[in-house]
Amino acid sequence: MSTSPQQAREALGARLRELRQDARLAQRRLAELAGWHESKVSKIEHGKQTPSEGDIHTWCRLVGAEDHVPDLIATVRNISTAYREWRREWRAGAHRRQQAIATQEAETTLFRIFEPMVIPGLLQTREYAAQRFADNIAFHGTGGDAETAVQARMDRQDVLRRGDRDRRFHMVMCEVALTIGLADDDVMIAQLERLLTLSILPRLSLGIIPTRARHRRAPHHGFWVFDERLVLVDTAAAELAITQPREIAVYIQEFSWLASSAVYGAAARELINAAIRTLQAS
Repeated sequence: MSTSPQQAREALGARLRELRQDARLAQRRLAELAGWHESKVSKIEHGKQTPSEGDIHTWCRLVGAEDHVPDLIATVRNISTAYREWRREWRAGAHRRQQAIATQEAETTLFRIFEPMVIPGLLQTREYAAQRFADNIAFHGTGGDAETAVQARMDRQDVLRRGDRDRRFHMVMCEVALTIGLADDDVMIAQLERLLTLSILPRLSLGIIPTRARHRRAPHHGFWVFDERLVLVDTAAAELAITQPREIAVYIQEFSWLASSAVYGAAARELINAAIRTLQAS
């Protein structure tokens, strides 16, 4: 998984070093063939310098690994944008991140969204979203623009009904997301009622993984897959943007396996109704 920019540079350097070693080329010889100073090869391999896309093409041509070019170039393009620290993002304004995601969503035809314990943002009520933003702002100690962030999230939800007729949404969550105390009971009940309403949208395939269903994969964390070009992953400290084709393929497979444990349609709505009854009785 991609982490900080420096770690990403180091990982890229290690991959390039392995390709050079597999080709049995010394650093000095590779530099001579490329017309570079020898220190450039060392700096790249140790994560001290980010290679250009031209450097990647040259490196792979000289070591006979041109089939690695697409993945490596995706890595280079991703280094500066792969790691968005939440504290810094929220200090700049939580609504700005919502607007940036909206841009990605407008360009997406197929959404694959998995959330183990949170209702996906595109399905949230205003009140549920407000409590989530308030808690996150308090956690990161940034102060903030919760109201504008909530409105930006509500504006994003237009993508569910507008735009390309071929746009599809496949969302999966764990059953615990229906009752976990991330919001007050009355807010959760209204949120679940909204899920019932949205679950019949023709563009949306809403799956819920029952707690006792056979899980082929452990639900480690939430992630959003935008077509086959981008994956966004939330961690406690940051959002990771993954663009390498081989890593995206892993997340698409992960989503497929998780989705295979979910129930849909009437069975999913029965789980939602059962959760509503549980909350009403508490």
